[in-house]
This record gives sequence, structure tokens and C-alpha cells, in this order.
Amino acid sequence: MPRGTQIIKGVEYVYEYDSKWMPDKKYATHERDYIGKNVDGVFIPNKKYRLKLELLEAKKMHPGPVSSTESSRSFYGATYLFDAVGEKLGVTRDLKKCFPETWEQILSIAYYLILEDRNPMSRFPKWSATHVHPYGENIPSQRSSDLFGTIGENAKQEFFKLQAERRLEKEFIAYDTTSISSYSKSLKQAKYGVNKDDEPLQQINLALLFGEESRLPFYYRKLAGNITDVKTIRNLLADIDFLKLDKVNLVMDRGFYSEKNINDLFQKHYKFLIAVQTSLKFVQVKLDEVRNIMVTRPNYSSKYKIYCTSSTEEWAYTETKERTGKQETGTRKIYLHIFYNDQRAVDDKNEFNSMLDMLENELMTDSLNPEHERLYAKYYDIQETPVRGITLTPKQETINKAEKNYGYFALITNEVKDPLEALNIYRTKDLIEKAFGNLKERLNMRRTSVSSSENLEGKLFVQFVALIYLSYIKKAMNDQNLFSKYTMQEFLDDLDIIERYGHPGKKHYIGEMTKKQQELYGHMGVAVPT
Repeated sequence: MPRGTQIIKGVEYVYEYDSKWMPDKKYATHERDYIGKNVDGVFIPNKKYRLKLELLEAKKMHPGPVSSTESSRSFYGATYLFDAVGEKLGVTRDLKKCFPETWEQILSIAYYLILEDRNPMSRFPKWSATHVHPYGENIPSQRSSDLFGTIGENAKQEFFKLQAERRLEKEFIAYDTTSISSYSKSLKQAKYGVNKDDEPLQQINLALLFGEESRLPFYYRKLAGNITDVKTIRNLLADIDFLKLDKVNLVMDRGFYSEKNINDLFQKHYKFLIAVQTSLKFVQVKLDEVRNIMVTRPNYSSKYKIYCTSSTEEWAYTETKERTGKQETGTRKIYLHIFYNDQRAVDDKNEFNSMLDMLENELMTDSLNPEHERLYAKYYDIQETPVRGITLTPKQETINKAEKNYGYFALITNEVKDPLEALNIYRTKDLIEKAFGNLKERLNMRRTSVSSSENLEGKLFVQFVALIYLSYIKKAMNDQNLFSKYTMQEFLDDLDIIERYGHPGKKHYIGEMTKKQQELYGHMGVAVPT
């Protein structure tokens, strides 16, 4: 790759550059990668470039196994499964293209994170010594930190684009966010916010896009910890434009609803399905119309054990033209689907009363929560006298108004006419929440302690790669009803114990496999290793 130099504040920095012609824009882009500096005419590589050189040298010394040079015995069954899944999903090819010097290390760490449930990177050497894996060599803890720091933004975004092209079936894209607590005080985006794990730590938010049918993630983005869900949609739409996704169909939770967001989705001509609060005025108007007749046999679904009704509504659409600033108004058609579930009504009632118990306890013990000020005033008349102290009188009319909506919930969409089809699509959105559970629990990600933003970015990316494999395996286990017989760990352990043997001058061969182990590969859509 050609090199150049640039003087910055009296220091001569050395960079490699790459030119790419953009046929759609009719001009070339020039990307620079700074690799070190010249000091008294001598080139001094920076840490990132030094690691790159070390990895290239290691690859020359270890070009890859063809036959054994010494007797060996290593666990192989699970990492073979990952190899096959990576080829099937195009993950391996895309990593090779985007990270030509480090793709093997990225995969080896991802494999380790999957198999060694919640173990730190300090245990990688022991795992590496007993397992076949893409890199085939140990990656010390310091080397893994250096590796995380080399994972650049351009290569990462290119990987997302390649994966998005592979994942886009005709399906809805599920979108959600989660919070990752951080002990680090030096991460710029770690902020105090609404922590979804109820931990008193600064946090970083993570947004993730999943295929609703494939159940495979193809994109994530890191957010500052104090950004609410509803504010992320504008950047999400920009990300979708960048990824060049066609026929976008988004399914989202009610935390992402706002009039502005719905208008933006209409403006982009995207299809959407989003949950909304029943307290919204247009939902309440319709709900009051159907409340007395909704919970009747004609509206009952035996399959979903739920009552439902649907109507076509006019959305008051507004759009502000970017060039002129002129606001245009009109109407757009949406489908409003309303549902009622008896069990949900019981759960809503218990949850609501638990909230009132909490508010009363805070008021009576003088342990007020500033975030609950609006709720105190909404549900109670509060009086305080020197003799009687604090007296609470519940606002029963307001409470009754909330109680009448127990068990109801609503979805709006500009695409799905049938309410039960919409419900089925929305329910699969919980795969996002479960995927985040896998991400944070199994991949040891509930709390992050990395010291720099660069290392955090790299670590998140490797964990995201691991999540792709986990998601594929989890979906296959669900489809084949394997969770009735195995936990995820038991399934992986059953394959992990399959060994690969090697002897000097001979090709490697696979140890004995049981019929059950061979069937497990079939359940994963993977050929049995030979």
C-alpha cells in the first residue's frame, strides 16, 4: 500500500493511503491510516502498526496446518461447528475481506467467548492449548487488548454492509436498545441514564438490528448512556440509508414511539409496526368505541388466547422540507390493532398496585424520588400538618381511569392489515431482548471495564461476531425443539468433547462420534466432520 507523510505540530507522521473510486458519486475517496512517525530519519511504527507487523510475521512462521509435525490431541467438535456456520452465513468470508490481517484472531476470541461461558480473556491461553481454533496460537491478554484497538471503524462498517446484504430476506427488521454498565471513568459515552439493569453505574447504550425471520443480527451501534430510545430513530434512519437496505420493515417497542418518528418513517417510505401506549388520544377514542363489544366470542383467537379488533385510521402527517423549511401537511393511512388478554389484565393490576405501594412508601418515609414527582401529584392529594404529619388521599377517579385499560395493548402499522399477523410479528421482537440477554450474560458483557474507547469498540465488535453464531445456534435449537433436551451449554459441551488427532507426517483425523452427536450436526444444518 502506498505511503505518505504529513507534518503535524512539527512531527513528521507516516501514513498508508488507499484510493477508491465511487461510481455512484463520480469521484474518488482517499482513506489514510497513520502507521507511525519519522524521528531523525528513522521510521518508528505506532502500536497498531507494530501489532500488524507481528501478526504478519506470525502468519509466515505458522502458515496453517497441512499435516502434523508432532502428535497432538485437541477438542474440535464445537469449533468445527462454528467454522461451518461461519462459512454458511458468510461471516468468515466477510471478516477475511474486512480484516485481512486479524480475521483469524477475531474468530478465535469469538469462539472462546461462546464456549467459555462468562470467563475473562485471561483464561484464553488454557482454552487455546486444548482446542483447535482459526488462529491456532495463543493470544495473551495484552495482545487481545492490542487487537481490540486495531479494529477500525471503516472495516467494521464494511462488515456490517456485507452482512446486511446477506441477511435481507423479505422480513421485518427488529430494533431495540439495551444498556451496558461501565466501571470505567474514561469512556466519553459512559453516562448516567435510565439503566435497564437497575445498576447505579454509568452506562453505554447499544442499539441492535436483527432480521425478524432469520433471527440473525447484522448491525449494531454504540450510543451515549443518557440517550433515550425515542431519540435514536433519526440516526437509525441514517444508518439504514448508509447500509443501503431496501424495502425496510421495522418492528419496534413503544419506547420508540413519537409523532415525529412516525412522520420520519412515512417520509422515508419505510414500513413499520410499533407498539403504542393505550393512553394516546387516538387509541383511547377507538378503545372507548369498542370496549363494550371487544371481549366477545367473535373477537377471540383460540390460537393466541387473546381478543382483538382492528380499524383503519387517518394519521395527521407533517413534513418539513429541508431545502425550504416549508411545512407540508396531509394524511396517511395506518392500521390500529387493539388487543385484550385476561392474564395481562391481572399482571397490569398487580404491577399498578405495586407502583402505588412504592409511591406511598416513598411519600410516608420522606424518601422522595425526584423522578416520581409527577406520579405523586397524579395519583395522590398530599397534605402535611405538624400534628398528623403526612396524609395521602388517593385520586380515585384518576386511578379508575388507569384501571379501565388493564389488559389492553395496541399496535400501529402502515403495512400489516391482519391483527393476528401483526401480533405474531411483534411477539418475535422478544428475540431482540433475548439476544441482548445472550450478549450480556453469556459473552460476559453485563459490565465493561475496558479503559479506552478504542478497546471498547473492538471488544464490542468481537462480541457482536460471537452473537451472530449464538443467534444461529439458538434459532436452530428452537426450530428443532432441542431446548427440551439441552441447555445451550449442554449442547455445546456435547459437541466440544469430539477430538481431533494428529501424528507426525500424517493428516489429522477425527475421533469417534456417537450417533447422537452426528444427529446434532444435522439439526444445525451442518455436515458431520470427516
